[in-house]
Amino acid sequence: MFFVDTLEFEGLGNRSYLAGGRSAAVVIDPPRDIDQVLAAATRRGVRIAYVAETHVHNDYVTGGLELARISGARYLVPAGAAVSFARTPIADGDTVTVDEGDDALVLRAVATPGHTPHHTSYVLEDAGSGVAAFTGGSLLIGTVGRPDLVEPRLTERLARAQYASAHRLADELADEVPVLPTHGFGSFCSSAQAEGDTTTIGAERRNNAAFTQDVDTFVAELLAGLEDVPAYYAHMGPANAAGPAPVDLTPPEPADAEQLARRLAAGEWVVDLRNRVAYAEGHLAGSFNFEGEGKLATYLAWLIPWGKPVTLLAETPGQIADAQRELARVGIDRPAAAATGAPESWLREGEKLRSFPRATFADLARAAAGQDLVVLDVRRDSERAGGYVEGSLHIPIHELHGRVGELPAGAVWVHCAGGMRAAIAASLLDAAGRDVVAVDDRFDAAAPAGLRLVLPEPGTDTAR
Repeated sequence: MFFVDTLEFEGLGNRSYLAGGRSAAVVIDPPRDIDQVLAAATRRGVRIAYVAETHVHNDYVTGGLELARISGARYLVPAGAAVSFARTPIADGDTVTVDEGDDALVLRAVATPGHTPHHTSYVLEDAGSGVAAFTGGSLLIGTVGRPDLVEPRLTERLARAQYASAHRLADELADEVPVLPTHGFGSFCSSAQAEGDTTTIGAERRNNAAFTQDVDTFVAELLAGLEDVPAYYAHMGPANAAGPAPVDLTPPEPADAEQLARRLAAGEWVVDLRNRVAYAEGHLAGSFNFEGEGKLATYLAWLIPWGKPVTLLAETPGQIADAQRELARVGIDRPAAAATGAPESWLREGEKLRSFPRATFADLARAAAGQDLVVLDVRRDSERAGGYVEGSLHIPIHELHGRVGELPAGAVWVHCAGGMRAAIAASLLDAAGRDVVAVDDRFDAAAPAGLRLVLPEPGTDTAR
């Protein structure tokens, strides 16, 4: 008898796992905020005997070291990973018994280099048979983990290793074995995003390019499709290798209107977590809008100069707490301050809220009729390659903060693929003193609205 519980972290696009038997369990790739893992183990009534990392993560700060300390578990880290803390090094073929009983539950390490040189997958075996494969950043749903996060000179070699690692897993495991990856649900550690929530070895044999293509084609297409790496990734690996400190989720210092003004004047970031509609209708001048329910950690950590103090604004303390938890997962540990309530309460006497209009692509088409507009596309390169509004300018959202000065004079109509990134961009432009219109609409509405699109030539492969 065994179980596998999935812990989902939608903001970062990752998953962690708690797997075990009647009395003991192992945790695979735990998040920074380990209270959720401890609660899951308590619900199951099991002791955490092992904490296992598939690799030194590049996209989030692990809670593995602290979880092992708190629970008394052995901390399994791939032997090839260079880390600065005591751990149990685990190598290819090593096994540990997770739960004793008539049918012992065993965790077996399988070396699967590719995402990193030391990457290790873990196969859970019940009565000698594989029942689950925890594949980390190796074999994902319909794709594999990206191989370019370690060292540029190793990228092609690691891409070929990803291909070999996928085949090794498929060769060793039965078709019905579930594949349980850490990445692929929105994380930029994935070379492409997962289609669906579950998969098996057999399904990957049929659908994953690692099995349907020869190695040279696979490697060439994998490398050609790699996106920009989020800037904050440069800080995650070193933090994980050094051994992250315990997370501190106590409430930040409350900020009044005077303190908010001082922080803005000092060039600090004041981040409004409200939804983009509320922000556009009225916000503190100079603040930036990163929706708390969007991909807050990914985009805020990507755009903010690393180490810059950040103050959070929200309607309720609960929203501040949720954002603080999300940001701690990427190493933004302590907000400098926070303020809650109505936006009017964040103003000093005599100040007024700023606002800007929101629009649809139909609105843009009407406004563009007979006049030149500054239309800014903040999507990624791969998205734009699939088609873009004729005459639009292109600055990916993660580059915009440093390139606002490149935009010509006039009101800027800014769009993305669905509205969230356009809202971030609009707030950056508004804070810089530009007149802005946020196009809060899906890009597939652009052509039906009458806007002319520049499309790729027939036969051009724009899939990334």
